[in-house]
Parts: sequence; structure tokens; C-alpha cells
Amino acid sequence: MARRSAKKAHKILIIDDEKSIRYTLRDILEYEKYQVDEAKDGAEGFEKIQKNNYNVVLCDIKMPKMDGMEVLEQTMALGKDLEFILISAHGDIPTAVEATRKGAFDFITKPPDLNRLLLTIRNALDKSTLVEETKVLKRRVTKTFDIIGKSQAIQKVKDTIDKVAPTEARVLITGGNGSGKELVARWLHEKSPRAKAPLVEVNCAAIPSELIESELFGHEKGAFTSAIKQRIGKFEQANGGTLFLDEIGDMSLSAQAKVLRALQENKITRVGGDKEIKVNVRVVAATNKNLRAEIKESKFREDLYHRLGVILIHVPPLNDRRDDIPLLVNHFLKGIAKEYGAPAKKVEKSAFKLLQAKDWTGNIRELRNVTERLVIMSTDGVITAEDVELYA
Repeated sequence: MARRSAKKAHKILIIDDEKSIRYTLRDILEYEKYQVDEAKDGAEGFEKIQKNNYNVVLCDIKMPKMDGMEVLEQTMALGKDLEFILISAHGDIPTAVEATRKGAFDFITKPPDLNRLLLTIRNALDKSTLVEETKVLKRRVTKTFDIIGKSQAIQKVKDTIDKVAPTEARVLITGGNGSGKELVARWLHEKSPRAKAPLVEVNCAAIPSELIESELFGHEKGAFTSAIKQRIGKFEQANGGTLFLDEIGDMSLSAQAKVLRALQENKITRVGGDKEIKVNVRVVAATNKNLRAEIKESKFREDLYHRLGVILIHVPPLNDRRDDIPLLVNHFLKGIAKEYGAPAKKVEKSAFKLLQAKDWTGNIRELRNVTERLVIMSTDGVITAEDVELYA
């Protein structure tokens, strides 16, 4: 048997009322470089699970005080990040199915085959590691895309997101370029019941009008000259999740008509096709244009505006939330320091005052760029008022 080489010693709990089985499993697992703990019955095992952090639990089913199924159910209710493997001398398919349904990673019969047991533990640890890495990455992404600010204007936006995100209501986000409309859309998705499904983004201004319909609804092979194969559109890609239509005000009228139909009927048809495809999509749209003015000039459909704008969220320009500038700058400084692999620079109070007095026509995006410029051009680890006057 080859020794297991591991960077990190994983912790395993053995719960079994037979001392000989506990000792045998402990010897095998410690030889494999696992940290091992044990409990003589279900009650003691569950008490240890509550107090300690284990990666894997090996648990017998037939035990005094509390059987394995009870331990499994109560452990799952705790919401702990561990994998549960049930072991029983009375193995049958219905029991195995029930154990899996209740959250067990696997079900093994006694006496366990050693290779099968070790493989199952390794697979369980791989799953546990993947789940933890996913959570860490999600925390990092969430922190990266946080909405920074404590001003009344931005707090109103946050409060609206908290109220609206759990619903299925369509949302229209308005605001200037660089104000953070994409962040609002991302948070509407992250805080919604659809968070585990895709968030698919489409920049309507970046796609030529003759291609927007193919981008949104897909196309069949041969639908037009360059359609050499079938393509799945953004509506289908976002099925079950959220479709973010950025710069919706730049969409062609013909595409607007098709989007309206998709919203009304929850169905789409690929370009060049005649088959109707059902889609389950929550649409969030954003624009930097005054859509009511666009409607008066017959550049935007009024019926689509009302379909999209069940909830309206206006993202304030940076000039209307100057009190947030120090918080935003410090947030950017930390991110830039990580990118450059250097300590974060500090900012003098007088420099903050100058930044707060500046006219930010480019909003948050402009402030981020100016902050990076100041980091590069300033010296001695401190951004001064003179630096702001020279480089902002």
C-alpha cells in the first residue's frame, strides 16, 4: 500500500460501536497520513461533529443511542462542510438510496474493501476541496464587485436591490457611463434565487445592428451567408438565470420587437428557424440614454420600455455622491496594490479634498483610472495634494 502524500492533513471522524473496527480503520487511515478521531456511538459522534471540523465522517448505521441515519440527518441540518460516508453490515439498495437522498456521499457495506474505502475517501475529499475553493472564489468575486459607498444616494440603490433581487421583477437600470450599472445588475443576480444559474451579459451598443438578433436568439445553419453552423443565442444561454441587456437604448427596432415577444411569451425563435423554444429568463436592462425622449423620437418602443421597467433603479453620478470618494479611492488602492504586488499607498487629507472637488464626468470608471495614475506617478508611498494637482 503506497503512502498518501498530502500537502494538508485531512481530518476524519470514525463513528462505530465496534472497537475492533474503529482501531482497524484508524491504523489504515493514519498510515495514509490522515488525522483520525473516533466515537463509540452516534450520540458521541454527533457531539464531536458539532464541536470540531472534519473533512469526512465514516459512520456505522446500527448503533446504540443514535443510529447512523439520525447522525446523518442532524449533521446535514448543521450545514457543515464535510462529506458523510455510511458503512453497514446490512447493505441493501433501498438503504443506500435513502442515505444518498439524505446527503451521504456514499454507502459502503461491511467488511469494507480497503481499496474501495480509500478511493471513496479520496473522492469525498476532492469534492470537499472543490466546494471550499468555489466558496473562496465566490467570496473573492463578491468582494471585488462590491458596491462601495455610504452616501444616501448609493444606500437607496442598495436598499432597492435588497428588496427587488429576490423577486422575478424585470429591472431597468439608468445612469451615466462608468457609474456602475453593471455592478447593480450583478448584485440583482447574486442576491436572487437564480444566483446559481448563469448571468449572461450582452452589450447592445457593441454589436452591429445586423448581428444583434443572431446574438440574442441564435441562428440555424445556413440562415445567412456566414452561418456555417447552428448557434445558441444569449436567451438560451441564460435559461434559468439572468440576461443583462446593457445599453438597451442602442438596440435596433426590429430586435426590440423580438425581445418584446420573448418577454411576453417566454419563447424565442432562432434566426432562420421556425421552431419555438421556451426560455425561462429574468431580464435586467441598462441604459445611459433617456428612453422616454427616445420613445418620443420613435427610436425606442414604448411597450418594450414598460415591459422592461417594472422596477427602475437610477445609479447616481459620482458628482452626486462625493462623500463616497475617499472610500472608493481606498478600495481601488487595495486592488491596485494586489495587482502590482506592492503595499497600498496612502492619501493625504488635502489630496482627498481636491479629489472630492473635481468634476467627475466619467464617474467611477474615471476615478479608478485617476487613482491608478496617482499610484504610478506619486512617490514615497503617499499621494499628496500636489500629486492630485499634477496628475488627476
